[in-house]
Amino acid sequence: VDTPRGPLAVYVAHLPSVRVTPAGFTVGTRDEALGRLAEDLRSERARRVVLVGDLNGSTDDRSLRPLTRHMASAQSTAGEGLGFTWPARFPVVRIDQILLKGVRATSAWSLPATTSDHLPVAARISLGP
Repeated sequence: VDTPRGPLAVYVAHLPSVRVTPAGFTVGTRDEALGRLAEDLRSERARRVVLVGDLNGSTDDRSLRPLTRHMASAQSTAGEGLGFTWPARFPVVRIDQILLKGVRATSAWSLPATTSDHLPVAARISLGP
């Protein structure tokens, strides 16, 4: 995206779901996709980057560290409340994220329910000085 402050790279991602099976959690497919996404973000040349999407993991999930190590959570830095997004009927975890690098969130929040089983998320960001 061309902005008055220079380029802004925007990534939209929907990582595979984590499922519970008799053998335990199935995270392999999600983690494989996460690795590819993290590699793409590492090679991104833009100084300002926004990643939005259903990452099927909270920012406390160790598997998301390749992203959260280099990017700030809009909800964690500027959100009010817990910002839970899943399941929409009674949210208990935030697995839908807005992660930022080179920009900062001025506010972040969860939006009202839609027909999805997740609540949508939103944030206002500042491109900096």
